This record gives sequence, C-alpha cells and structure tokens, in this order.
Amino acid sequence: MNGYVNLKQQVIELTGFIRSMLYPEIFGEMGYKSADALRFEARSVLSDTLKTVCDEGTDVDKITDDFFAKLPDVKAILDTDVQAAYEGDPAAKSTKEVMLAYPAFEAISIFRIAHEFYKFEVPILPRMMTEYAHKNTGIDIHPGATIGNYFFIDHGTGVVIGETTTIGEHVKLYQGVTLGAKSFAVNPDGTLVKGIKRHPDIGNNVVIYAGATILGGNTVIGDNCVIGGNVWLTHSVDAGNTVLAAHERNEIFTN
Repeated sequence: MNGYVNLKQQVIELTGFIRSMLYPEIFGEMGYKSADALRFEARSVLSDTLKTVCDEGTDVDKITDDFFAKLPDVKAILDTDVQAAYEGDPAAKSTKEVMLAYPAFEAISIFRIAHEFYKFEVPILPRMMTEYAHKNTGIDIHPGATIGNYFFIDHGTGVVIGETTTIGEHVKLYQGVTLGAKSFAVNPDGTLVKGIKRHPDIGNNVVIYAGATILGGNTVIGDNCVIGGNVWLTHSVDAGNTVLAAHERNEIFTN
C-alpha cells in the first residue's frame, strides 16, 4: 500500500463524482463538466484511490472497469429507494426533494456505492465512504450489509445497521433503530472471531419504529412484521406479527 496522505479528501471527492454520474441533474459536479469529462475524472480518482488502498499487484484497471459497469444497476436500485421515500413520507413533495434534502438518501446512496466496492473486496475504501455518510447524516450503515430494493429510513438519526445484516424489499426504518450484534464470539487467545454472522435478518414489507433494537445473527424478523418503538428483540418473530413494548416487556400480536 502507498501512503494515506490526503486519502480522506480523495474519498470524498470520489464519492461526489460517482453520485454526480448517477444523478447529473441533481448533484453539482455536472455544473461545469461534461458527462465524458466527469467520467474521465472519476475513473482517474478511483484508480489513484485503489492504488493507495489495495495491495501491490492488484488489478486496479479491472476493478475500475467492473465498478463502472455496475453503475446502471446501482442507479436502478437507488431509483426504488427514492420512490420508497416519496411514497412513504407524506411530507415529501417530490422525488427531487428526497434526493436533495433527505439525509436517508445521502446515506443510502453512498452505502449502495460502497457496497459494490465491499463485494469487490476493496479494503478500507467502502468503510471510509459509509463513515463519511455517517458523519454527515448520523446514519451508520456498514457497507457489508445486504439491503433490498425500496429501502427507506425516515428521519434517520442514530440508525445503526451492522455488517452481516440482511434486509428484504420494501422495508422502512425510523430514527434510532439498531440492527446489531448480541454478543461477540471469542477465540481461545481472547481475540474476537471474525467473519461470522452477527446481525439480524429482516424480511420483506417490514416496518421498524423509532428506538427499536434487534440483535443477533440468529434473529429473523419475518415478512410483513411491524416492530414498535423502543422494542428490544434478541429472538425471531414469525411473519405477519406486530411486536409492541409494554410494561418493560415485549408483547407479540398476531395480525
């Protein structure tokens, strides 16, 4: 690896270029660059960044080509996220408002980009991207999480989504939701076990209200569930149930 001088600024610049390529009519870089010029600069910055974070001998050109080939798919997914936000919030007056004013779209759009680099096993870069989004929005999504189409986070501050979380389609979270690990497995020498499933699975058409905490790699929230505010869950919930916090315990209601 090369030195990391100016790497943070490089990652911020790269993130801006890529988001501008996805939505040139929304984000600022297209104001003074043609599409071809923007693409050239984005490729140049990405190539330099990969040379910094990747081991010597990594095929940087292949990763760059593969990433840009995925951008149409990334935009297609993000379009569903924008639609979910517009349809899911009565305060949203337009899809442009969602893209320009909603912290959830900033966090989710950067996550979708970072997730591609995570799948390519690019070190450091995807985490730096999502931590940049975290800093700006208060929404912490690990780039390793797997999240389906039509994903919306309303308000968003304090949301945490762990690395091995899986989330289905048409899922809506509110502020302060944690999808985290219940405990950490330890090796005989006391070090943490890496690379195991630690975070919950969330089905399709699930709503999770503010302040809910769902923990554990074996915890599964089934399709069409509603998880109420401030619920604490470390066990699975069958499809179609509503879970509410009452008198310091969780009550499950079958719909």
